[in-house]
Amino acid sequence: MNANELLKRYSGGETDFKGALLRGANLYKADLIGADLSKANLQGANLAFAYLTRANLRNASLAGAKLSGANLNQAALSEVNLSDADLHGATLTGATLFNANMSLVNLLDANLIDADLRNATLNGANLIGACLRGANLRQEGKRAASLVSVALRKADLRGANFTGANLSGSDLRGANLTEATLSGANLRGANLNEAVLVGTFLTEANLTEAKLINANLSNAKLDRADLTDAEMTGANLYNAVMADAKLARTNLSKANLSNTKLARADLARANLRGANLRGANLIDAYLARTSLINADLTDALLTRAELSSADLAGAILTRATMPDGTVHD
Repeated sequence: MNANELLKRYSGGETDFKGALLRGANLYKADLIGADLSKANLQGANLAFAYLTRANLRNASLAGAKLSGANLNQAALSEVNLSDADLHGATLTGATLFNANMSLVNLLDANLIDADLRNATLNGANLIGACLRGANLRQEGKRAASLVSVALRKADLRGANFTGANLSGSDLRGANLTEATLSGANLRGANLNEAVLVGTFLTEANLTEAKLINANLSNAKLDRADLTDAEMTGANLYNAVMADAKLARTNLSKANLSNTKLARADLARANLRGANLRGANLIDAYLARTSLINADLTDALLTRAELSSADLAGAILTRATMPDGTVHD
């Protein structure tokens, strides 16, 4: 079947094109709303600006296809092969992309609001400026969504669910992750500089060696998260929950940790030089050889904290509760 025959049959009311061979076909701006193209071979096809709303493309091959500006709202794309496809500016609102292969796909400025991306593979994908607000990328079964080294710079990820997802090495600079769920996610080595993570769930997330310079993590949930060797200079962690977090050798110089819950946190050899720790809860925290030079610990709770080898030169301890339970004057 060629493109002309497909369009002729579609205009005649036919919608069932399961398994059609349309490799390299030119379907530019084609109207295929609701068409059944499951298991079709559309590899390298030109579907730029095509109308594929509610189309069934399950198990189809769209590798290398041109889909820039295409309308794929509510389309069924489970198990689809979109590797190296161009979806620049495409709309996929509410689309189902469960278990889809989207490696190296171009989703620059694409709209993926409320899309189902569970178990999808997006390694090396370009999602710069994309909107994934409310998208579902949570781990399903033993497999998790894979977004290794993905470009998500300044992407809108508000409320997205990345539970258990692999985002190691990804570029999330300036991304908006407000109230997103990243519990148990792998963000090792990810770049989150200046990212917005207000109220974000990062419980048990792996953020080792991640970059979070000037990131906004106010009210974020980071309990039991691993931030070993992370770079967090100037980060805003106001009122964040970081109980039992691993922060060994983490650079938190000039960070805002006021009212932060750091009970039992491991801050060994961390750099908290000039940090704001006013009212912070550091009960039972481990601060061996931690630098607290010029840090503000006014009203902080340090009950039973390991502080004996910490560097407190120039630190402000007004009304701080010390490890032995006494209140500093």
